[in-house]
Amino acid sequence: MLKALFPKKKSEKEYRNPVPTVDIIIEVKGGIILIERRNAPYGWAIPGGFVDYGESLEDAARREAEEETSLKVTLKEMLYTYSNPARDPRRHTVSTVFTATAKGNPTAADDAKNLAVFKLTALPKELAFDHAQILADYIKYKKTGRFPKPS
Repeated sequence: MLKALFPKKKSEKEYRNPVPTVDIIIEVKGGIILIERRNAPYGWAIPGGFVDYGESLEDAARREAEEETSLKVTLKEMLYTYSNPARDPRRHTVSTVFTATAKGNPTAADDAKNLAVFKLTALPKELAFDHAQILADYIKYKKTGRFPKPS
C-alpha cells in the first residue's frame, strides 16, 4: 500500500544494507568450540548467527552461543569486525567476533548438527565462511596480544 502512495521515482536508488551477525570464539578447557553446520554453507564454523532487530551485538552473541552450544557464555572481549562482502555466500554480512568463556557440557542444538572442542593447533580443514581467517587472526592475537588491523 505504501508503494502505491509513494511510488519510486526513476532517479531514486534502492538502497541495500549488509546484515549484522556475530560470531563467538568460546574458549573451554582443551581448546575452542566449533560447530558443524546443519545447513548450507556446510563445514565447521565458529558459533554465531544473525542479530535480531532491537538486540545488541552482545545480547545476540550470548543468545546465539546458547542456541547452538547449549552453554551460557561470558563475553571477554571483541576481537574484530569482519565485513568483506564475499565472506558469506548467501548475502553481504558484517560480523562482529567476540571471545568468550563457558563452563558446562556443550551440546549441539539449533543450526548445529554437531560440535567439538578443537585445539588451536588442530583445527578442521573444512571451515565455513571466512572462519579460517578469523581463527588465524585469533591465534595471532593470542600469541602477540595485538588485535587484527584493517586491511
